[in-house]
Amino acid sequence: MTPATPAAMTPGGTAVGLTVVVPAYNEEQRLAPSLDAIRAHLDSLDEGPADDWELIVVDDGSADGTAAVIEAAAAEEPRIRLLRTPANRGKGHAVRTGVLASRGRRVLVTDADLATPIEELALLQRRLDAGAAAAVGSRALPGSRISVRQNPLRVALGRLGSGLIRAAAVPGIRDTQCGFKLFDGDKVRAAFADSRLDGWSYDVEILRHFHQQDWEVAEVPVRWAHQPGSKVRPLAYPAVLADVLRLRARSVRPSTLLVGLLYLGFAFVLYGGLWGDAPGGGYLTDSGSDQRQWEWFFAVTADNVAHFRDPLFTDLQNFPLGVNLMANTAMLGLSVPLAPVTLAFGPQVTWAVVLTGGLAATALSWYWLMAKWFVRSRWAAALGGAFCAFAPPMVSHGTAHPNFAVLFMMPLIVDRMLRLCEGRRTGRDGAVLGLFLAYQLFLGEEALLLAMTGCGLFALGYAVASPDVARAVARPLLRGLGVAALVCVPLVAYPLLRQFHGAQSYHSVLHGQVGNNPMALLEFATRSLAGDPKVAASLSLNRTEENAFFGWPLVVVAVAIVVRLRDQPRVRALGFTALAAAVLSLGQNIPLLGTDKTLPGPWRLLAGMPFYESVIESRVAMVCVAPLGILLALACDRLAAKRLRSERETSHRLLGWAALAAAVVPLVPTPYPTAGHAPAPAFVADGTWRQYVRPGHTLVPVPVPSPEDTTALGWQVQAGLGFAFPGGYFMGPWGPEHIGIYGPERRPTADLLSKVKETGKAPAIGDQERSAFRKDLAFWRADAFVLAPQDHELPLRETVTRLTGRQPQWTGDTWVWDVHAMAED
Repeated sequence: MTPATPAAMTPGGTAVGLTVVVPAYNEEQRLAPSLDAIRAHLDSLDEGPADDWELIVVDDGSADGTAAVIEAAAAEEPRIRLLRTPANRGKGHAVRTGVLASRGRRVLVTDADLATPIEELALLQRRLDAGAAAAVGSRALPGSRISVRQNPLRVALGRLGSGLIRAAAVPGIRDTQCGFKLFDGDKVRAAFADSRLDGWSYDVEILRHFHQQDWEVAEVPVRWAHQPGSKVRPLAYPAVLADVLRLRARSVRPSTLLVGLLYLGFAFVLYGGLWGDAPGGGYLTDSGSDQRQWEWFFAVTADNVAHFRDPLFTDLQNFPLGVNLMANTAMLGLSVPLAPVTLAFGPQVTWAVVLTGGLAATALSWYWLMAKWFVRSRWAAALGGAFCAFAPPMVSHGTAHPNFAVLFMMPLIVDRMLRLCEGRRTGRDGAVLGLFLAYQLFLGEEALLLAMTGCGLFALGYAVASPDVARAVARPLLRGLGVAALVCVPLVAYPLLRQFHGAQSYHSVLHGQVGNNPMALLEFATRSLAGDPKVAASLSLNRTEENAFFGWPLVVVAVAIVVRLRDQPRVRALGFTALAAAVLSLGQNIPLLGTDKTLPGPWRLLAGMPFYESVIESRVAMVCVAPLGILLALACDRLAAKRLRSERETSHRLLGWAALAAAVVPLVPTPYPTAGHAPAPAFVADGTWRQYVRPGHTLVPVPVPSPEDTTALGWQVQAGLGFAFPGGYFMGPWGPEHIGIYGPERRPTADLLSKVKETGKAPAIGDQERSAFRKDLAFWRADAFVLAPQDHELPLRETVTRLTGRQPQWTGDTWVWDVHAMAED
């Protein structure tokens, strides 16, 4: 036994080896046998003088004769002490009262019903003798012996609650609620002195305190039998979970809260136009047609959820073939849980919430990862997190592609992989990683592919930089990845089967070779403070695909950081990852600047591989963002922690801060410009369309909706998704090999009207065009063609009139051709 401390002494100066604390509330009927059993067992122990234990029973405001039972026992045995609370405050308060009054070098907390027999104390004692700070009885481990079980509902609630508690507050402990726990006396008194919870969840708070202090907690299988008269009611389980959430909230550092608010505030500045006079009323002008498409995705997913329809498919666009939503960027991982927001406030608000909250959450997630694994300075982590969320490629995709900008799951995935490398809880961490990967698949598959590519490059770089460490972590990492696959694959198998082999599936995307120009890595993006829109436009596809544009100062500073901190294998690996990703992003043919010649690029090795053949290779530059953000955080952490010993060191430190500022400040993003949403014509907005379109039939806008003309998607949303139309803006199959293209396979009438819109000229219409038109009417099951005021309205109206052979009707503000009779002929 350890030497006695002042707290472990009786008033007479005798050491107390063990204190047993028993909380009691209305236990008159079963307390006396329990006290007798405890006393008899303690007296039988041959571990010192007869008075080396004490038994504290806390009467928590009982309304029966509980106190009298305790007083009678205390009259026979002076080492039994009664503590009373004037009113019932809860089990946690009673245990706290007893523990803080204890004097034992070790403290056992046990329930009054002795569901776990006192004889199991020896099992817990052994674990403390071996060095643990606490030993908790468990009903969930192999070797646990349960003679009388609870009813199935209690068992199910207990397992669910234990799993959530373990995930949220006390990792590694399978059974936090078993009422039989032995603690180191000084440590448990310190834990209870800092505790606040009075209810059933006090165990979680105390064990969490031990976990945060890195005090070892051993879980020990014990005997256990359910006792009649339990005070735990079904509503206690949600109460415990609510307390766990309060614990988590209370444990958030003020600095973390401040950083999160700063991230959110900056995201609001960027997307201020979306939150103007009417939340969700703005349209990001740089997004082209994409915002309208995303709002449609949110709207149709919410509608599917509300009506219990298939969330992976819809025929509201591209009627009658439909759209494979799993094969499109519908972000079901957000659009499904945010369906109530969409239904209540509209998809425009959901769009604003996803972008604003998503970028802030991404920054906070990277901040958390860096503070945990890479840096000690919270402000260094804050800089790194801000860069990872608001770097030029992220801001570019934040214009129109939330599946590439909202990446809050990536740091959580990286964290689990780093935990696997430690090899402590391979099974548990692998299972959690599998769940995270499955969820990320419903947020963005291509983003996950790029992230895993980055992780692979980092692993390769680290293996070269530190082969001994790489060999040591390889086995637990691979084992955990295997567990992750076993968890992830069953969850995503069916959706992926629908994506790749279901209706309207496709197998690759035609986009050509779109690598970065080498100068794009050194220039500034359109939305960067130092950006020049003309320069950025000359080096990128469009403003939503400015995938590099890190600026030459950051490139220079990053190289300097790698050289300065080259003694760290992780820094060399990060530098390799950024460099390799940058080179891969140049594509299959790397242009030689100043010439018309090219060099073969390493992307050729990946271009034909499954999944990679559909990647726009310039997007691989996005992999550079996380390594660069971590390098900036490491440099900031080094500068913040450096002790100054001379004027020369002071000047070097100031030079370092100036270099970081020169690298980061030019990249600060500017707010996104917005305009108002284009209103739907009154014909659609006031529901007049219902007079023309029957259920199961379509309304055909002129020209037929396409990726170039998505106006009708907004009409459909404003009409409550009440009608379907042919064509649209989505990814779908083309040709017998099902190659992926944007939009539908064009039918003759759609092509004809598209050319009229483009040229402004009405073509001659003959029998061939009219025959194709009738076939298209039947295929689309069209009831009406509608033409709203727009450019080249007159030639479009003339063309449709010649095709139908009838004059349109001016209805409110729209030309309407009623063609349902023609479609049936």
